[in-house]
Amino acid sequence: MKIKVHNNNVDRALRTLKRIMQKEGFYKEMKKRSFYEKPSEKKKRKQKEAVKKIRKMMRQQRYSL
Repeated sequence: MKIKVHNNNVDRALRTLKRIMQKEGFYKEMKKRSFYEKPSEKKKRKQKEAVKKIRKMMRQQRYSL
């Protein structure tokens, strides 16, 4: 990843870098990989995420009518 620094404005470059990393899911991935997750826990988490996604889609469809 490359970020250009204009006029020695390092703070702005850091903010840009953080924003890009957050959009790409870098922080979420770091948090996920910081500790070992057992396969059973991973399966439970994936199921919860799927249910959450379905409920969110249903809510959006209900309010979009």
